[in-house]
Amino acid sequence: MTLVTQHAPNFIAPAILKDGTIINEFNLEQETKNKLVVLFFWPMDFTFVCPTEIISFNKLYNEFEKRETKIIGISRDSVFVHNAWKNTPIKQGGIGKIQYTMISDITGKIQNSYNIAHPTIGIALRASFLIDKNRIIRHQVVNDLPFGRNIQDMIRMIDAVTFHEKHGDVCPANWESGKESMTPSNAGLMKYFQNYQSV
Repeated sequence: MTLVTQHAPNFIAPAILKDGTIINEFNLEQETKNKLVVLFFWPMDFTFVCPTEIISFNKLYNEFEKRETKIIGISRDSVFVHNAWKNTPIKQGGIGKIQYTMISDITGKIQNSYNIAHPTIGIALRASFLIDKNRIIRHQVVNDLPFGRNIQDMIRMIDAVTFHEKHGDVCPANWESGKESMTPSNAGLMKYFQNYQSV
């Protein structure tokens, strides 16, 4: 079941912060006020596809920061396992010094509230949610376990949400920041296709 257009479920859970501090009660809504949020789930620490995604988010950290967007990652591992993974060099199967918050969802309550638990294994699917400043989920993508996400596309979606909220125009297929948008009307559609015949 998609959660797009719905209020993002809040949670309070253990977390390890970017500086390595471990806290027991990270409150999503309190910690992300007036920010866009990318909330993403991965199945398990010390696995295979997962570190490529986590490191990719980290490499683009400054791009998310420029867009006033907080990245928050979640798996069912404990904060102590997260910490061990952060302190393991990348070339030895670790993830290195991650700059964003990592949440522990040992009970699975958070993944269940976002409806992204694998139906037989019980771990999270590769799910990502873009939450706006009003706590509404505006974008959701869920991959099966073997398939990594396109992290750059999440930046594109942040740009699209921000653009739409500022201008009211809608963003057609393959839209990127700086490209032509569309007035949401028949006249706007006709104008768009006149300018972009190859779409």
